[in-house]
Amino acid sequence: MSDAPPPNWGAPPPPPQQPSSSGQGPYPAGYGQQPPLPPYGFQPYGGMMPANHPQGTTILVLGILSLVVCGILGPFAWSMGNKALREIDADPSRTYGNRGQIVAGRICGIIASVFLIIAVVVLVIVIIGTAASSS
Repeated sequence: MSDAPPPNWGAPPPPPQQPSSSGQGPYPAGYGQQPPLPPYGFQPYGGMMPANHPQGTTILVLGILSLVVCGILGPFAWSMGNKALREIDADPSRTYGNRGQIVAGRICGIIASVFLIIAVVVLVIVIIGTAASSS
């Protein structure tokens, strides 16, 4: 058997310890209160939120519009996306939070540019075919 004292069966439980204001005791100081909010832009475990590239939204909007509305905007989104990615890669000390946005706009611009080139080639073939058949 063990030499430990027997449990105090049937006796009332000991009174709960009150939290102290110094943080000593069973609970830390300010237990049950909300912690103060971090300053705007602060990410826990990572410091400040990365800044966005100033042309990120413009590149994405141009890329989407080039696919949906006006294909001529595709080369502009593609070119601006390439330039923005070069700027991001040139300065590794700065972290931009919208690199994915820029890549998405650039890819939309590439796809729209390919569609535009195909449309121009088909249009030229149709014009040449129409001119050849009418003579």
